[in-house]
Amino acid sequence: MPKHTWIFASILSALVLMGIGFLQYRSQQGALERAEAAARESEKALTAARSEQTNVQATLQSSLERIAELEAAMTEATQKRSGLEEQMRQEVQSRDVTISELRGRLTVDILDRVLFDSGESRLKPEGEVILARVAQVLSRFPGRALQVVGHTDNVPIRNRTPDGFTDNWALSAGRAVSAVRFLVDKAGVDPRRLNAVGCGEFHPLAPNDSPEGRARNRRIAIVVLPEELAPGDLPKPKSSREPAAPSPSAPTSEGDMPSPQEPLVEDSRTAP
Repeated sequence: MPKHTWIFASILSALVLMGIGFLQYRSQQGALERAEAAARESEKALTAARSEQTNVQATLQSSLERIAELEAAMTEATQKRSGLEEQMRQEVQSRDVTISELRGRLTVDILDRVLFDSGESRLKPEGEVILARVAQVLSRFPGRALQVVGHTDNVPIRNRTPDGFTDNWALSAGRAVSAVRFLVDKAGVDPRRLNAVGCGEFHPLAPNDSPEGRARNRRIAIVVLPEELAPGDLPKPKSSREPAAPSPSAPTSEGDMPSPQEPLVEDSRTAP
């Protein structure tokens, strides 16, 4: 075979080998680029996953903190309710004053015989003593709104009372207003905390078929509402356990309280 033929064949083989090598290089380069792109996508996905994990952890931590705050608030509210009830019982509970608690509302029921004379809305001195003691306890819980509710029995008023009342509804409202005025003017209770309501004979505690039952129904109820129902302009208490200065109107000895042994008697406002 001529020499130039061998040279041509060698050159052609070299070109073929170079072409094959170039194709292999391009194929490997493409695979490497694809691998690098996949690696970059994986890194992005991992970064996004880590960011999402951080967000989830932050949300979880915030939720746990909120749960802890709610539990602490519930515990504090329970302690405040029990503290108010306990203090009120220590100060004023007697035969004529009963205290009950339902759904966060503390109710102090005071029989009318220690507060008012028959058919009248002017407070008696012993009634002022009791209301002053109630106000002294309430001063330690300034974030609680109050409803002062007047109640009567179902015996109709036959003649105009000395204070000008012609029916039980007006009498109950007048007595509630009288109690509110004392709490504000004499006992220093913030008037924004107070509402006066007259219910007449329509919310009895006992049947009106006996003198004892009617005596239980003639009363003033002071309802202490939960803090969440207080008007927005009331000052927020720093602590429910902070002692308050004694009210100047509050009695200082047990001897100032009405005797608990006084028997229940029939109201004489409708006597012929």
